Amino acid sequence: MSARRIKLTLLLAGIALSGLVFLAWTQQWFSITLDDGPVLRVDGDIGAPAVSTLALTGLVLIGALSIAGPFFRAVLGVLQALLGATIVLSGVLALMDPIAASSAVITEATAVAGKEAVAGMVASAAVTAWPWVSTISGALLTILGVVVLMTGRLWPGSSRKYSAVRTRAVGGGDPVEDWDSLSSGEDPTKDA
Repeated sequence: MSARRIKLTLLLAGIALSGLVFLAWTQQWFSITLDDGPVLRVDGDIGAPAVSTLALTGLVLIGALSIAGPFFRAVLGVLQALLGATIVLSGVLALMDPIAASSAVITEATAVAGKEAVAGMVASAAVTAWPWVSTISGALLTILGVVVLMTGRLWPGSSRKYSAVRTRAVGGGDPVEDWDSLSSGEDPTKDA
């Protein structure tokens, strides 16, 4: 596989995985049944609120990665791995204790607060597939970061449009003076 194809594949995978994490965050993660009968829906925004920010950060990171040079590709690869690990951590913490992750919804529905009091009101907690989707996508984003770190130096460079460009004044003088002359209504190009 060519370096250009590796770059494109990794960038598209990063977009898809970050989008999948964000989609998972918008879905139902838990179904909490209380002792007195009501069933409460707990979405990812309650169960793992940081996941949306992490997913959006992943999308921004992929955008930066698409134009970064070799040194910054390595830095962004490390950041991608850390970002994926943080998504995994958020998902695992929610999956380990769905009642604690759902306590805000339970408190809002019952006006009961406190870890033990809230846990005492729950008859059962059912987990949907979405926290698993988020956690697995986070693990894949971690792997993606490691692959970027390993292959980033082989990628082709970005085009010249992202390179620093030196400008010269149109009239041959100082660019600042030419700009100021435009502000006063003069055309610095008329003599050029």
